[in-house]
Amino acid sequence: MLPDHVVVPIDFSDPAEHALDYACQLAGKLGATIHLVNAIGLIGDLPLSQQMIDEIGGERRRALEELAARRRERATFGPPIVEVADPRDAILDAVEKVGAELIVMSTHGRRGLSRVLLGSVAESVIRRAPCPVLVVRPVEKGGAS
Repeated sequence: MLPDHVVVPIDFSDPAEHALDYACQLAGKLGATIHLVNAIGLIGDLPLSQQMIDEIGGERRRALEELAARRRERATFGPPIVEVADPRDAILDAVEKVGAELIVMSTHGRRGLSRVLLGSVAESVIRRAPCPVLVVRPVEKGGAS
């Protein structure tokens, strides 16, 4: 079954935009709709007021809309999704919300201690996702991906 809805998590990093460009090529050929998702993660025990959450959410939503606007000639986009949640949960919630059949996401390519300390969002999503996950490796400094 080919996907009609594709979730693409965006953390505004270069690898995430690279994965988005890959998703645009794929979705454009399949006639699928891309749903961009961003998570407002909590910073330790730092409480965020509702006003702060609303401001951050609005800024992130506008930034997602700009990413989509620059790519509308290549793919169709649904409304951006911004959630206050752990990124892993936000991605999986978005999949359920839009009925996505595919996730296209980046990996930051961390290894060793940094991966252990920071964890791997991609690995966790792969383990828990109800649909296929296409992980796009970051572009290396010679242009190869």
